[in-house]
Amino acid sequence: MLLMIANEEYRQFLESVRFVYGYDFTEYAEASVIRRIRSFMETNRIGGLKELGRLVMKDEAAFEHFIQEITVNVTEMFRDPQFYKSLRKNVVNRLATYPFIKVWIAGCSTGEEVYSMAILLREEGLLERTVIYATDINQDALQKAKDGLSTISNMKNYTENYIKAGGKNSFSDYYKAKYNSVLWDKSLRQNIVFSVHNLAMDKSFNEFQLILCRNVLIYFNQSLQNKVIDLFYESLCPFGFLGLGNKESLLFADKQKCFEEIDKKEKIFMKIK
Repeated sequence: MLLMIANEEYRQFLESVRFVYGYDFTEYAEASVIRRIRSFMETNRIGGLKELGRLVMKDEAAFEHFIQEITVNVTEMFRDPQFYKSLRKNVVNRLATYPFIKVWIAGCSTGEEVYSMAILLREEGLLERTVIYATDINQDALQKAKDGLSTISNMKNYTENYIKAGGKNSFSDYYKAKYNSVLWDKSLRQNIVFSVHNLAMDKSFNEFQLILCRNVLIYFNQSLQNKVIDLFYESLCPFGFLGLGNKESLLFADKQKCFEEIDKKEKIFMKIK
């Protein structure tokens, strides 16, 4: 049976979450959030939004479980391999001109994209002078990213992605098998800073040469997308690069004309003013 969620009830619930916990989902794509709330309530046998509200407002552990379930954590190593191939071709040579490189991976989930970037930078001789800032709203996902573990059953797919992305070595050089998991090489993790950051509410915290935020904006409404693009613009150095997901764009962003398309298909942009 499909649980009904009234618009007013939905808005009140999101406002309560924002007031009590500081998480703002009011500008997330409504259909997507409602679908995930319904799934959470059905899985946990919660009869309605008022019951869910009472539960998460008085029980912080229940709220953390709720956040883990409704935030999206779909990711994989070298996802969309041609994107990484384009980074090697169009961005790496520019990054190499900086004595010190700062990369921000926003919405890093469980870290597969972070370790993909670390491997790419290692192979291009840039990792030692790079700091990668990996941020996400989901603390559970961040801890998994920090632990540097992935499921061993994914390695065949990840290896194929790595090869298609222009990988220069043997992919198995970068991890060690550990029971049913793999542990990413410690040297990849040394230059990564993991931290909670809420794109809907938090501000810029540094200046970066490269920002990757892929397949995150699709979960926001147009107003929040625009706000986040402004945040990235503010956080990029002059001629810094921005990488988005293949279903995302700057088409309706206020700062659209402040960026130049470096790779139209792979959604890589450069800040030009």
